[in-house]
Amino acid sequence: MPASTTLRDVIGLDNQLPRLADTTLVLIDFQNTYRSGVMALEGAEQALAAAARLLAAARAAGVSVIHVVDAGYDIHSELGAISAEVAPVEGEPVVVKQVPNGFHETELEKTLRDLGAGKDLVLAGFMTHMCVTFTAEGAFYRGYRPTVVAEATATRPLAAPDGTVLPAATLQAAALTTIGDVFGVIAPTVDDLIA
Repeated sequence: MPASTTLRDVIGLDNQLPRLADTTLVLIDFQNTYRSGVMALEGAEQALAAAARLLAAARAAGVSVIHVVDAGYDIHSELGAISAEVAPVEGEPVVVKQVPNGFHETELEKTLRDLGAGKDLVLAGFMTHMCVTFTAEGAFYRGYRPTVVAEATATRPLAAPDGTVLPAATLQAAALTTIGDVFGVIAPTVDDLIA
């Protein structure tokens, strides 16, 4: 059975990847809580390494960077802190959110305006099926063009409604496919944006 036409194609949206240098980078929930324990994500360390490469490239290109964190974890504790590999430096704003959509009742849109951000956003973070998906949706509905860097995202296995366990790789693929159907473009790797 062949793949269906994406909604992006049906409504005529551009699927071209942006140049990293022409975007604003939004890093979502790269918090220590996702690296071990009950919230540990499969592939978190690899995704974090990819995000560190992405962040270094963005900084080198002079791209504005915004960090988004989930207030559901004590952001003043080691567990809730942004992982050292992608920690903000002076001048990089940190936006605190209460729900998966980084735009919902937060300062994210105002911060983007204050930075003079254009429409192209690059998103990376944890968890793919939750905060990355819903922040991409929030961006899309506010007129932004989000691009999600697949290798700089990760998720975890979950039980489906019928009780079977969906492997993390399956949920990851489903989430990225959902985003790519309408909300944004998927860049498989960091190199796809800087090549």
